[in-house]
Amino acid sequence: MCLVRSLFSFIVFLSCIIAVCGQGTRIGFYSTTCPNAETIVRTTVTSHFGSDPKIAPGLLRMHFHDCFVQGCDGSVLISGPNTERTAGANLNLRGFEVIDDAKTQLEAACPGVVSCADILTLAARDSIALTKGQSWQVPTGRRDGRVSLATNVNNLPSPSDSVVVQQRKFAAFRLNTRDLVALVGGHTIGTAACGFFTNRIFNTTGNRADPTMDQTFVPDLQRLCPLNGDASTRVDLDFGSGNTFDTSFFNNLSRGRGILQSDHLLWTNPTTRTIVQEFLASTDSFNAQFARSMVRMSNIGVKTGANGEIRRVCSTVN
Repeated sequence: MCLVRSLFSFIVFLSCIIAVCGQGTRIGFYSTTCPNAETIVRTTVTSHFGSDPKIAPGLLRMHFHDCFVQGCDGSVLISGPNTERTAGANLNLRGFEVIDDAKTQLEAACPGVVSCADILTLAARDSIALTKGQSWQVPTGRRDGRVSLATNVNNLPSPSDSVVVQQRKFAAFRLNTRDLVALVGGHTIGTAACGFFTNRIFNTTGNRADPTMDQTFVPDLQRLCPLNGDASTRVDLDFGSGNTFDTSFFNNLSRGRGILQSDHLLWTNPTTRTIVQEFLASTDSFNAQFARSMVRMSNIGVKTGANGEIRRVCSTVN
């Protein structure tokens, strides 16, 4: 009898994980109010991706930046003076036009129903699928926030963060170390501006690079990001496989080819290295954990029920 009761409790626990228990979001939230919502978003993202594949990492990064500042409420989409979009960390975010396009179509099909926060969350998922990653079911039902302040953009992970600092920033949102490594694995389709890592490939006297890097890799980076060159030039973080969502990023970390210092440290730290090795050995393990971690992240500080609003235009509050 105890075994049956324990099994039942475990099943209930798993159901809560899948449905993101207590968060107010659920899979199929729009099944009756806007049954084509996910199809409209997917079609829109696919169309923009066809013109510019780099829109995929852009949308993923935007979703991350939205969730890590005041929760996943679409506040990063609001434009205007002193909004989150004007913060230094967000100045090169891209993909706003994709969200606006999807919102226009959704308002025509189901006025006042689908939130901008949900559109961004779905678009991030679809970006992974378009880059040959594994898709997953996204719980929806978020409402849009009404506040967007640049001063709130103060705790995003930094390229110079130690593993301990990264863990602390993720733990603040109840994300554990496995979530951290999996979500950083999204850099497999990411890019970074040269200015974030030139200190690793040059020092103040010229060509000497960080000795912990693969020294045969350094000349490639120096050609892409020459000393005193354009610091805004962007480089794939998964060198050689930047357009495909796969485990190549982790392979590069194991070879001393992690471009950002914060990424590189995931290999040198014993705790995170074990997880990197697991993901490197099994694409299925990485894909499954990435999906779980994305669902967990996408439910940070969500607004549901009577909280927030459904914006008519994503770039401005109603």
